[in-house]
Amino acid sequence: MSAQNPVFIPGPTNMPEELRKACDIATIDHRSPAFGRMFRPAVAGVKRVLQMGAGEVFLLPSTGTGGWEAAISNTLSPGDTVLAARFGMFSHRWIDLCLRHGLTVEILETPWGQGAPLARIEAALRADRDHRIKVVLATHNETATGVRSDIAGIRRAMDAAGHPAMLFVDGVSSIASMPFSFDAWGVDIAVAGSQKGFMLPAGLAILGVSPKALAAMETARLPRCFFDFGDQIRSNATGGFPYTPPVGLIAGLARSIEMLEEEGLEAVYARHHRLAEGVRRAVAAWGMRPCAALPDLYSDTITAVVVPEGCNGTELVQLAAQKYGVAFGVGLGEVAGKVFRIGHLGMLTDVMVLAGLATAEMCMADLGWPIRLGSGVAAAQAFYRGTAQPVAMAAE
Repeated sequence: MSAQNPVFIPGPTNMPEELRKACDIATIDHRSPAFGRMFRPAVAGVKRVLQMGAGEVFLLPSTGTGGWEAAISNTLSPGDTVLAARFGMFSHRWIDLCLRHGLTVEILETPWGQGAPLARIEAALRADRDHRIKVVLATHNETATGVRSDIAGIRRAMDAAGHPAMLFVDGVSSIASMPFSFDAWGVDIAVAGSQKGFMLPAGLAILGVSPKALAAMETARLPRCFFDFGDQIRSNATGGFPYTPPVGLIAGLARSIEMLEEEGLEAVYARHHRLAEGVRRAVAAWGMRPCAALPDLYSDTITAVVVPEGCNGTELVQLAAQKYGVAFGVGLGEVAGKVFRIGHLGMLTDVMVLAGLATAEMCMADLGWPIRLGSGVAAAQAFYRGTAQPVAMAAE
């Protein structure tokens, strides 16, 4: 696969050359003041991206999965009950992780393509009069289906039920690409990863943790060591780390947040929405539809395209990689073969997206799918032409 071509997977995303260089630093003594000067701006920047006031930010050498393990192992005890809806591969994986840790999971089975079922969440919490449920788990952006759930709505459901459970949110494929309001939504732990909206290599789990979740550490009895928030708090207070940190990634994170804020977070979110809308118009022009059941559920970072009857989405992904050197995402779990996924997050422009759409069309034609070459590209072009903003050119 050519390194010249952009990827259209939901992460890792395309990496700006500036961030590649920011990660490429000489070895420093991570127990010296030099590390603190690098570390503190990254932590403060994450708080701004999350729209988070009180609480702590933790940067762990891991990925989103490790971040979820850290979230539950620091706040829960064996046998504790959590509430989770299963409506895609990633909500399923968080449920599986909890079960492996000896937790009781009350599962709300939900059709793939739907979002978190707010009314059923509220009903389950109202029925839990003994407050056995300690946490509500929510996947903000279900990467397998291209579905965005209403996290503010989940918080309203929890408040309406008068339930004291904490709210943990998987924001791995949404944070830094779509609006996220930690404080306004009453989130207790948010989990992100370096390789998505932050446009870095994989290797950092990024967590925002509320005072309520920090207090839960006092009674939590699940085993924890490498991911112990207590060790992080003690070391981070002096600008240090409890063990050897991923220095290059932390340097890259600080620069990534600078780049996001230079563009303006609202502009970042608007760009993602605009690129996503162009993709959705292309999908409609192909005579296909997103896996997400309703427009209100459409993700601005990933579109799972339902393929025509008799076609196999995995074959398109394989052909794109083998013949054209372009990466799309395969369908996962219940939608394997039924969809292919177009990631449109991170470092992307109109021109890059149009290249991906054109490649998808070539693959469809090669496979004999019912497609008119150029139809989706033209639909996206019309939308992008009508919504384009002037581009500031770099000085010579």
